[in-house]
Amino acid sequence: MSITCRRSVRATGLALAAVSSLALAACSSSSNHSSSSSSSANGASGAAGGGSSLPKTLVFSPLSLAPPALKGLSVGIKGYAGSKGWNVVVQDPNFSPTSQVQQLSAVLDSGRAGAAWVIAVDPKSMADTLKAAQSKGIPILVNGKPTEYGYSGAQPGITFDYIDYTAAGKALGTELGNCLTAKNGGSGDVLFSVSSPGQAGKAEFEAAAEAGLKATAPNANIVQKLVVSDRAKGQTDIGNALQGHPNLVGVMASTDEGSLGALGAFSAAGKSLKCDADFGGNDEVLKDVKAGTIFASVALQFSADMAQSFDTLVKMQADPKATGLVLTVPQKTITSAG
Repeated sequence: MSITCRRSVRATGLALAAVSSLALAACSSSSNHSSSSSSSANGASGAAGGGSSLPKTLVFSPLSLAPPALKGLSVGIKGYAGSKGWNVVVQDPNFSPTSQVQQLSAVLDSGRAGAAWVIAVDPKSMADTLKAAQSKGIPILVNGKPTEYGYSGAQPGITFDYIDYTAAGKALGTELGNCLTAKNGGSGDVLFSVSSPGQAGKAEFEAAAEAGLKATAPNANIVQKLVVSDRAKGQTDIGNALQGHPNLVGVMASTDEGSLGALGAFSAAGKSLKCDADFGGNDEVLKDVKAGTIFASVALQFSADMAQSFDTLVKMQADPKATGLVLTVPQKTITSAG
């Protein structure tokens, strides 16, 4: 799998719990609507015309349907779009940029597409597809920043949607600093659970997290950085780190796996973790925040992002050649303090 694939999978992997819950709600609310992977009667023609003649058919092209998060996202989109009276065509390029471009080109040329939502396998491969959508007047939303696709900003008929990793990192570091200030006099040894090399936004996220921690708890000291991508292995590795740094009082985690693994490691060692701050916000983490076991989680609001992405495409249909938007995935910092 390419680095681009790994980056996008990390982002969508964070979304699984949120998307699954939204999918159930959306599917329930859309019981009186048709949501299909085949074209409908109103989607047979008119893609090249104005907004009013475009069919209410959304083409969703993720990286692949193999990852559960992406499969869940496709179900959620079908449910949400179906509740708004739209049909959905779900494609599966199976991590192949060539297949993704070919599948999108075929459906854009068919006249069935009224809008497209693409999580690109390789943004650099999408140039011709984006131009084709623009020329046909079909609004399209792609995940990532404009610069990843060779643009300097928003473009006619194209909306971009990305995670602001700098803001997320700053919030994570700030919350761990707040915890250390409240519970340990603003000082103490910290382990930074980081993401794997090649992950989306890794450099800016980690730099912002360290800066946020330094600003709120200047006497805190990051004594070790540890890559955690798997909870069980992370628990073992953090347990080993705890033996080398027995005075650890805080863990700053770039993933839910790192945060939950840290709790397990401290528990296995018979110790209490004073300060645990998390980025991701899955259901288990949020329960621990509510219980006070985890101090804070910077939770990505993927359900809200799915709704804003689809709603933006619907609005773009009215004037598909107008300049699109640059969206960010909403974030919410949730703390045990309420």
